[in-house]
Amino acid sequence: METRGEQRSTGLRAAVERWSAAPVVFLHRLPRWVLLVAVFVLLVIGMVGTGWVAAAAVLVLAVALAWFAFLNWPALDGSGKALRVVALAILVGFALGRGFGGL
Repeated sequence: METRGEQRSTGLRAAVERWSAAPVVFLHRLPRWVLLVAVFVLLVIGMVGTGWVAAAAVLVLAVALAWFAFLNWPALDGSGKALRVVALAILVGFALGRGFGGL
């Protein structure tokens, strides 16, 4: 049932939202510190590691950010969208730099 101001998703968005429901509930049920530690570990591996291992760690963070940004996109204002796009570009750029040995 739709409420006022709420729109039903269709196509790709609806499919991604359906697919994401179980993982999002799982992540929500985890203690907060688990996700914090996971992000911290991936960041440390990405910053301290070298080569494709470091790149893969940063890319995992980029994929997670892209997934959450996609799910939240309709609810974001312009600055929120811009922040996510910039953060994603930085993560992907850093991962590519690590992967090709430039950083």
